[in-house]
Amino acid sequence: MTKRVLIITYYWPPSGGASVQRWLKFVKNLPNNGWVPVVYTVKNPSNVIIDESLLDEVSQKVEVIKTEAWEPYLLYQKFLGKKDKKVLTAGLLDAESAKVSFKEKTARWVRGNLFIPDARKYWIKPSVKYLENYLKDNPVDAIVSSGPPHSLHLIAMNLKKRFNLPWIADFRDPWTSMDYYQVMYISRWANAKHHRLEKQVITTPDKVLVIGNSMKREFETKYDREVNVLPNGFDKEKYDNYSEVERDTKFSLVHIGSLLRNRNPYILWEVLSEFKKENHPILKDLIIKLVGNVDHSSTKKIEEYQLQDLIERISYVPHSEALKMQMKAQVLLLLIDDIPNAEFVLSSKFFEYLGSKRPILCIGPTYGDAAKVLDKVNAGKTVGFKEKMELKNVIIELYDKYKSGNLNVLNSSVESYSVQELTVTLSEHLNEIVKQKRND
Repeated sequence: MTKRVLIITYYWPPSGGASVQRWLKFVKNLPNNGWVPVVYTVKNPSNVIIDESLLDEVSQKVEVIKTEAWEPYLLYQKFLGKKDKKVLTAGLLDAESAKVSFKEKTARWVRGNLFIPDARKYWIKPSVKYLENYLKDNPVDAIVSSGPPHSLHLIAMNLKKRFNLPWIADFRDPWTSMDYYQVMYISRWANAKHHRLEKQVITTPDKVLVIGNSMKREFETKYDREVNVLPNGFDKEKYDNYSEVERDTKFSLVHIGSLLRNRNPYILWEVLSEFKKENHPILKDLIIKLVGNVDHSSTKKIEEYQLQDLIERISYVPHSEALKMQMKAQVLLLLIDDIPNAEFVLSSKFFEYLGSKRPILCIGPTYGDAAKVLDKVNAGKTVGFKEKMELKNVIIELYDKYKSGNLNVLNSSVESYSVQELTVTLSEHLNEIVKQKRND
């Protein structure tokens, strides 16, 4: 029998970027697994990345309900004198600022101490009220909330209490162990409240889902409850459209997505500089493609080492075009943020890289979740943040394979990370909590 699930997510088309991909893909595949999704999202998201092409992936049969939310971004911009609207990590935090002004410190303090759990807190009560009325006439069998923003978990928690519905809390990122949490000048009182809410959100649901094993270990250790890993995935049907795409003729290292300050691959620029000093043969074939926004810190290093002739800059492209670029790449460049708990990072982009079946060169923690998945499916190599000589050797090794025509990844084990397979697991989690509820 078909069942209905209410999915509460802030990120939904036409919003673009990585955050929208997880539940867009699950919603697409849930009807094939006995579940009819109802999506609740925000009508006026504070998100400047727009990708209208993603609307084509939302079936007309999927019910999407939206309400408006008040968020303090205009006040933030006015306070800091920012004229250009931009995406801000963690609500009111400009994570790309190398130098922190007094106004920025004040804004961070306000974000961490007054907007708890985040700047979407003012959407909680109106959403609970709206959904209470909706559910009276349109019952569902289960609820899923996806965070961050973690305010959405508080919406779901209120609905669980009101209707006694089984609930899954889905975490794409952690809460109090997130890197930006440490730079918001959080007071002892606010820190206690963040942790109290985090504990409620992790211990109250019928199930907790996380994207990787590091977050699973953290939550289970802190709160003594079972946590399940449901990673992001790739839509294998999409890659069929590009199965005949021609590879780049040059030895291309392609990075898809924003290249933020914490993601700046210093050792890569140093290695490229050494190739130039050595007049290495790789130079006549090498091209580094940076697809997306590039922070000034990377631009500065590229100019400092005079690498402009090796770099091709491409601004934000629709998701479908990004997938095509991945399939054309000789090597995909995966850059993990050099931050505390970097081992947690396991982005949706990483799994889309896997779906392209191109070799992946990762710069990040060699003990991290991404490195372990790469090793598991034999899809690439991870080099530590400071392992410059190792990186140089790996690039030369990949180049030699490129010259000999052997630069391929044909590992069928990556299919276990297709969203089609993962949605089967998601539906099993949903069936389990509904069955458990009926047996109580």
